[in-house]
Amino acid sequence: ITSGYQCHSCFTCLRGQPWLCETAGAASSAGGMLDGSTRSMSGGLPLRQLAMSGTFAELLVVPAPKVFRVPDAMPLKTACLIGCGVLTGIGAALNTCEIRPGDSVAIIGCGGVGLNVVQGARIACAQMIIAIDTSSTKLERARTFGATHAIDASRQEVEATVSELTETRGVDAAFEVIGLKSTMEQALAITRRGGQMVLVGVPPRGELLNIQALPMLISQSKTIRGCWFGSSDVNRDVPRCFDLYESGELKLDELVSATIGLSEINDAFGAMPTSDFIRTVVDFSQSR
Repeated sequence: ITSGYQCHSCFTCLRGQPWLCETAGAASSAGGMLDGSTRSMSGGLPLRQLAMSGTFAELLVVPAPKVFRVPDAMPLKTACLIGCGVLTGIGAALNTCEIRPGDSVAIIGCGGVGLNVVQGARIACAQMIIAIDTSSTKLERARTFGATHAIDASRQEVEATVSELTETRGVDAAFEVIGLKSTMEQALAITRRGGQMVLVGVPPRGELLNIQALPMLISQSKTIRGCWFGSSDVNRDVPRCFDLYESGELKLDELVSATIGLSEINDAFGAMPTSDFIRTVVDFSQSR
C-alpha cells in the first residue's frame, strides 16, 4: 500500500512532526515526484498526480518510502483503507489528542473517518465514547466500533445531553469530523474546562470559526487543535495498524461496504450524497 511521504530530514520532520513534511508538501503542491517532475504523460502533456500517488490508476510510479509491504495474511481490499482515512481517524485519537485511559470523548460525525476516531478512542481505553450524528444508521455502526453512547443530533439537544452524561463538565476531548462551522462551535461548547477540541474535518475554503466567548475560552483553558493526517509518523503508525488489525483490536473489514470494478467508479461517486456506505473499494481485477 502507499501512504504519505515523509522525508524525516526536513525542518518539521526533525522536530517530530513528519505529517507536516516540507519536502512532501512542496512535491504534492507541484503534482509531481520529489524532484518536481512527472512520470506520466497524456496527450503529450505532463500528467500530474495527487500527493505523489494518483487516483484510480492501475499502474503507479511513487517514491519508494511511500510504499509499505502488506502482511501476507491481510487482504489487499482491507489494507488499502489504512493509507488515509484509518490513519487520520485513529491517529487523531492516539497521536493528536493522546487520549488517556478513563477519558471521556465525543465524536461529531461518524462517517468513514469518524468511525476510526471512535475505535481509536476505544483502543486508547477511553471510558466514555459519545458518538454524535444525524444518521441512526451511522450511530448504530459507531456502537459496533466502540461507542458507549450515541446522540442523534436531529432529535436530541447535543449540549444538554453531553452535559447530563458528564455531570455538567463536558468531555475531555471533542472531535469534529465534518468540517462545518456549526459543529465546530458545538464541539467547543461540549469540551470541558481544560479539555481539547480537535478539528479533523476539513471545512470549505473561506469558512470562519467565530469564537464569541474568547475571554471565557481563555479562563477555561480549553485547547483547540488541528489534526492533519492523524499526526501520523507513517514509519511507526502503518506497521502499528497492521499489528492492531492482526490482534483484532482494529476493525478494518467492517469498514468495507462494497467492492466494485473500475468501470463502476462514476456510479459510486454519484451515489455518495445519499449512500450510507462507509467505504467502497475499487478492485481492479473486476475491470479486466
